[in-house]
Amino acid sequence: MTPPQAALPGLPVAVVLAAGLLHAAWNTLAKAARDRDAGLTLISVTKTALCLPLLLLLTPPAAASWPYLAASAAVHAAYMAQLSRAYRLGDFGQVYPVARGVAPVGVAAVAVLLLGEHFGPWRLGGLLAVCGGLAALSLNGVPGGRAIGGPAVRAALATGGWIAAYTLIDAVGVRRSGDAFGYTAWMAALEGVLVALLMPRLRRRPLADLLRPERLRSTAGGLVATLSYGAVLWAQTRAPAAEVAALRETGIIWAALIGAALFGEPLGRRRLCAGAVVVAGVVLLGATH
Repeated sequence: MTPPQAALPGLPVAVVLAAGLLHAAWNTLAKAARDRDAGLTLISVTKTALCLPLLLLLTPPAAASWPYLAASAAVHAAYMAQLSRAYRLGDFGQVYPVARGVAPVGVAAVAVLLLGEHFGPWRLGGLLAVCGGLAALSLNGVPGGRAIGGPAVRAALATGGWIAAYTLIDAVGVRRSGDAFGYTAWMAALEGVLVALLMPRLRRRPLADLLRPERLRSTAGGLVATLSYGAVLWAQTRAPAAEVAALRETGIIWAALIGAALFGEPLGRRRLCAGAVVVAGVVLLGATH
């Protein structure tokens, strides 16, 4: 199937930018949870509960997309487990930028090599600006004066690898599905089931224990996560995967603001300048035709 080659039109740009804000919001809810394992398990299970009724209403994904859908659900389950570990080891202002910032670079490289996507000079410049700004945000210091490095960053880098993997899988799967909303509902439904099977084994805790605490916050996180994911999948049917991935990671800017407001993390001049570079890249990606 031939991937979309046109530059991002206005509506997908707006949708993906909104998805970035929603993504930062549900990650904030996950990080703020006292029990991150339980919080992320509940978020995934909530996504399943929300999507199960939709399976009866939405068009099922085409058969050609099912291998990708199953692979995406498995990768998402691994991602949620790795994200929980990263948030236990590091601060929000450290883990979120590193995990999200590394993903667009991997997606862009693979999209060009395997999916046949191409970049003109302006689009390439926009993509590099977004990724460069995100990298600068990733290299900021964290609260308490701790240096970037160690187990927290290794866990965040591994999380970014899972993000790049499911982004690329979904880029192909959703285009073959025939219906982005049906693909979203089935993937989210499968993800919660797999997380409910995986997390108790990894954490050596009964599932009932993981589903008990902070239900209201985690339920809200599951709703927001489902909306964010569905918005990105819809955009991937109308624009190249690498550009969608880069734009989605503007959630890092929202995360910096949220971290400053809720967790007392400093913004600083470097972080503000890096945010401006990201915005310039977004303008290039969205305005070139």
